[in-house]
Amino acid sequence: MPRRIPRTTLDRLRTPRRFPKFLKAASICVLIAGLLSPLTQAAAADTSTAAAANDYCGGQCSDILPPGENGNATLAQILLNQAFGTQPDHAEDQLAPYGNLPSGYSTLTDAKINTFFNDASFGVASDQVASTTQPGGRSDVTIVRDKKTGVPHITGTTRYGTEYGAGYAAAQDRLWLMDVFRHVGRGQLTTFAGGAASNQGLEQEFWRNAPYTEADLQAQIDNATANAGARGTQALADANAYIDGINAYIDASDSGRYFPGEYVLTGHKDSVTNAGTIDHFKLTDLVALASVIGALFGSGGGGEVNNAISLLAAQSKYGVTEGTKLWESFRERNDPEAALTLHNGESFPYATKPDTAQGEALPDAGSVSQEQLVYDRTGSAATSTATSASTTAATTSLTSAKRGMSNALVVSGKYTASGHPIAVFGPQTGYFAPQLLMLQEIQGPGLSARGASFAGLSMYVELGRGQDYSWSATTSGQDIIDTYAVELCQDDYHYLYHGTCTAMDKIEQTNSWKPTTADGTAAGSYRMQVYRTKYGPVEYRATVGGKKVAYTTLRSSFMHEADSIIGFQMLNDPDYVKSPATFQSAVQHINYTFNWFYADSTHTAYYNSGDNPVRATGVDAEFPVWAQAAYEWQGWNPATNTATYTAASAHPNSVDQDYYISWNNKQAKDYTTASWGDGSVHRGNLLEDRVKKLVAAGGVTRSALVKAMADAALADLRAEDVLPDLLKVVNSSTVTDSTAAAAVSKLSAWVTAGAKRTETSSGSHTYANADAIRILDAWWPLLVKAEFQPGLGSDLYTALSNNLPIDESPSAAHGPTGSHAGSSFQYGWWSYVDKDIRAVLGESVQGGLSQKYCGSGSLSACRDALISTLKEAAGKTASDVYPGDDQCSAGDQWCADSIVQRTLGGIKHGKITWQNRPTYQQVVEYTSHR
Repeated sequence: MPRRIPRTTLDRLRTPRRFPKFLKAASICVLIAGLLSPLTQAAAADTSTAAAANDYCGGQCSDILPPGENGNATLAQILLNQAFGTQPDHAEDQLAPYGNLPSGYSTLTDAKINTFFNDASFGVASDQVASTTQPGGRSDVTIVRDKKTGVPHITGTTRYGTEYGAGYAAAQDRLWLMDVFRHVGRGQLTTFAGGAASNQGLEQEFWRNAPYTEADLQAQIDNATANAGARGTQALADANAYIDGINAYIDASDSGRYFPGEYVLTGHKDSVTNAGTIDHFKLTDLVALASVIGALFGSGGGGEVNNAISLLAAQSKYGVTEGTKLWESFRERNDPEAALTLHNGESFPYATKPDTAQGEALPDAGSVSQEQLVYDRTGSAATSTATSASTTAATTSLTSAKRGMSNALVVSGKYTASGHPIAVFGPQTGYFAPQLLMLQEIQGPGLSARGASFAGLSMYVELGRGQDYSWSATTSGQDIIDTYAVELCQDDYHYLYHGTCTAMDKIEQTNSWKPTTADGTAAGSYRMQVYRTKYGPVEYRATVGGKKVAYTTLRSSFMHEADSIIGFQMLNDPDYVKSPATFQSAVQHINYTFNWFYADSTHTAYYNSGDNPVRATGVDAEFPVWAQAAYEWQGWNPATNTATYTAASAHPNSVDQDYYISWNNKQAKDYTTASWGDGSVHRGNLLEDRVKKLVAAGGVTRSALVKAMADAALADLRAEDVLPDLLKVVNSSTVTDSTAAAAVSKLSAWVTAGAKRTETSSGSHTYANADAIRILDAWWPLLVKAEFQPGLGSDLYTALSNNLPIDESPSAAHGPTGSHAGSSFQYGWWSYVDKDIRAVLGESVQGGLSQKYCGSGSLSACRDALISTLKEAAGKTASDVYPGDDQCSAGDQWCADSIVQRTLGGIKHGKITWQNRPTYQQVVEYTSHR
């Protein structure tokens, strides 16, 4: 009797409960032999690339991307993985080095860096060549894969051949994932992969924000390339060549029967007859993919309706004047204690609070309802509760990638041991199998780069290195999304546009599914519909002053996700990027909201990208405004969704600052960020404190900067930056209660030990200071509620919590990032607690809250509240605090924190210990320059 195959996810991919009947003992061996052979045959060629001659890093560039480069697996490989845990070659060979850093960083030296990273030099040494391929039989491109990681090194003698090879290599490594995401971008995932609740949630989440028709996708291509001159023409040619390479691999893998096995499990191919098709890719698929990535990582802002609801709640309780003052103190638009990426005092005003707001359209209390998205449910859809991506853990994990984004540590050569700048940086894109990103090196006419790109968008390296420079990005999240209140007329589907009653456009997508081997969800269907206006898609309905309105969401990158291709093309062009100035010029062409960092052998640089609309005078970007000409973006053309954007010089930018840190924190003085929580305590402080100390001492090395990053990655932000003040309050008098005293002792010892979440020893799966960690995990939500709810009242407390979640600890399944996601401590009330507790202690607070909350400002009453909740927390068992899930048994603290590579296909991987760190990461120090 064959072994049962465990359940996995395709945003919960479900495999058969048993092997299919045709997989008898003899036939499985034949099948495995037939399906594995095309992937394991390596060419005997002894090849090295000439690219090494153009490598100015001197062997001091490294990178890592878990779990592994190979994200494709045949049916046989999937079945073997699920039955016996075996892995295809290079599917998880980068997971262990990445996962071992928490236990090995303390003794790290420069010589040991590549124990935890991979050499990111250009080219492949002749003795490290695993295979050599000339895809499609072409003579103008060669793909060399190295033995250690299987990364493709693409070298072309023509531009077309180079991009063809990039497309071929992308399909070799990520075809299934690329196919999944082109369907996600079109709102068609359930039809393609099955009707599992998480698939429904995923397609709904993205299609609501980017409800594009095929004509819209094509228009993006036409506009992006037509408006960019010769570079636009080249980008279109590159994209077509890239598509040709993808399709060549589809044809080859189909005829050779080594295509990804998920196509069989989801019913698109027959495992015996090979009947069925894998649809060729087309240019509009790339835009659909780009729309997903843009929504995940490059679209800051929004939330104006929720802001309005919490403001109204504050005004309802405290009156307009005091309620507004309270709301502003929690919003922390421009907090003077916030950690800044540009810390030299230079001001970059954007989206600042106007002296007198104009055109605000706040909803009537209790009138807001979210626009219905799904209609006409049949079959299994009729009983589904999936209405958004938050409906399942797997889907939450994916969409939360946009919340856990990235960090950077960059030090000027003035403060390094070598005199050359050093950078440790990368995007925190979440943990998936296969990974959303893929690695490649691409060398050809006008192209010379190595690094990471999103699967299906790898015609250019998006984050990585050129010949003598490296670059990376963190999500910046400045506000490029506004909410407009369109006044309805005639009925609910017409609105006033410049005084004329205008019909909304209804965009529809009907999906149906039936059970497959991968997903046994019963047959069902539904229709999604979004109403679009000139001011963007309708998101909410409400009344304002008794008038019926629709709240729409207008994003500057809406209909423009393809535009950024020009900036990425420039970053890959060795004849364009040669200096900080040319780097900054390149990233100015990227309309996603990113912080960009640069390092070469002499200089460092920073630039904040994004199409920041110039708002009408008096418009407050925090709240909805009336959809009237007076309050529109300056220069806005609704036909093209273009506007006047802030000048490049107005974006936070810098060259050769002593150091830069970024962990999605505030960019610069007066630069209002879209998200809440940029106050006195932010996870950016974990980097700021460590890098500032290194720079003060001087002589920084690569290993020292990696150690600073790794140390911050294991820190509990609450314990490092807030707990000491909480303990000051608790210890302001002798703690007589034995339970509380014991808890205080454990917490104090943990702070003294460094306030980190680390194993007792590598692989022990048991935390040092485990009791203290458990107590703080249990205490934090209790103490926040006891501190703030009495003064705010339950309604306002809840409303503010909807703007900014209370906690985001590593194990917080209920938090915005979800469990097992790695990224932690970006969103939480630690700044509020910090400011309030310091105020109660009588310490100096800049930008404090509008009143004292803990114990209504009384130190003794605050102490009583903290001790009471501390006792309650200390009494909670590990099973109470860590209740268990589909990955962990109740009470398993280490497992509750652990990072899981969430499966987006059929291959699954083991857990690794928690660390709060970029997914793809570079360590670079260039020794020379062209």
